[in-house]
Amino acid sequence: MTTKSIRRPEASTHERCACEGYAGDATDETPETPRERVNRRWNEIMQETRVAQTGVQILFGFLLSVAFTPLFHDLGTFDHAVYVTTVISGATATACLIAPVSIHRFLSGQRMKDEMVEVAHRLMMCGMLLMAVTIGCTLLLILHVVVPGHMAKLLVGGVMVWFALSWYALPLWLRHRSARRATS
Repeated sequence: MTTKSIRRPEASTHERCACEGYAGDATDETPETPRERVNRRWNEIMQETRVAQTGVQILFGFLLSVAFTPLFHDLGTFDHAVYVTTVISGATATACLIAPVSIHRFLSGQRMKDEMVEVAHRLMMCGMLLMAVTIGCTLLLILHVVVPGHMAKLLVGGVMVWFALSWYALPLWLRHRSARRATS
């Protein structure tokens, strides 16, 4: 098997991406038809779903096995309540993150992609929130056993603040900054 080098034309200074320090402007982008846009958005959602599904399924599988360990029965009421909350949020996160696949199977060919994209977007946002809750509760369950006193709750609080900043505040700030730049 031989491999050939694919030569790509050199990008002009107007075609550099934002990661190279040049954001460009709307005229640099190739215009999309409404159908191309909805297809692109759907494909992006499906790619994002694949990433999120894998993470939540691995975490959920781990959580299911915890109840069958010998030490689980020695945990107190608080830890059992955290475990139940964790498993429920993990199950609902899994449902939200897999739902776009089911929606696509049921509605494929029905010319409803606009609606599918909007619903899948909302399910993904909800699923990501539930996944953050699941991760936070998992950390609380583990750290409450390992770290003495209130330190576990403080550590989990710090991690959850980081989730809120990196998963929600940063994208919202970037969206706001982009909208402000577009109006000026």
